[in-house]
Amino acid sequence: MTTLEYLSSSATGNFFLLAGPCVIEGRDMALDIASTIAPICRRLDIPYVFKGSYRKANRSRLDSFTGIGDIEALEILAEVRRTTGVPVVTDIHSAEEARMAAEYVDILQIPAFLCRQTDLLIAAAKTGKLVNIKKGQFLAPESMRFAVDKILESGNSQVAVTDRGTCFGYGDLIVDFRGIPVMQQQGVPVIVDVTHSLQQPNQGSGVTGGRPELIETIARASIAVGADGLFMETHRDPSTAKSDGANMLRLDLLEPLLERLTALRGCINSFKH
Repeated sequence: MTTLEYLSSSATGNFFLLAGPCVIEGRDMALDIASTIAPICRRLDIPYVFKGSYRKANRSRLDSFTGIGDIEALEILAEVRRTTGVPVVTDIHSAEEARMAAEYVDILQIPAFLCRQTDLLIAAAKTGKLVNIKKGQFLAPESMRFAVDKILESGNSQVAVTDRGTCFGYGDLIVDFRGIPVMQQQGVPVIVDVTHSLQQPNQGSGVTGGRPELIETIARASIAVGADGLFMETHRDPSTAKSDGANMLRLDLLEPLLERLTALRGCINSFKH
């Protein structure tokens, strides 16, 4: 498997973590969340990447919150990196955004609905940044090799994939854990997006629902089957979050969860020897 600069296990074999708010709502909230998570991850030897979308392009309704402004949000992401020393990841939605976002972040993320968009994947690859591709909710794990190949064949070997659940009817998602080893056979790190996989989309209200009480269940299962990393969205008060509050993890619950997951990872690693 390719060793990636930011998305690799620690020296002790612990998983890596991408975590932060769904969207950058402001400077103070971003710095607060990053400065809370970073020391926890250092203590537990979890390689950490701060996650925050500078813009949410895929919204259910016209009046849904999309962001505070592209450059303002990107500058906040850059400040998080400077202040905490933690790498940062954000989503891009079009080929034109790739070069702009790459000036501010370490990792470019391709949203699941856009994972087959060839021009977007090529543009992300051409920046030279690490590219994290989310598997489409409609896509078989085996088919992700074609998305990976688009990055590799564009001259960029820095690529990872993320499973964020598969459509289970119109209003639910399910994680098919068989897909983790299948995608790992493609030679790239595989991440499980714990919180988005618990979304309940297509609600009549136009606001996506979720099952946050099952976050630990999905996280434990992901570690048990050998996922290389985890992705989680978190917020001080998910009930006031401007996007995806229904499936986010409350920030004060993150540390004890990571402690338990680290212990589980140690147990799983012991079976390999």
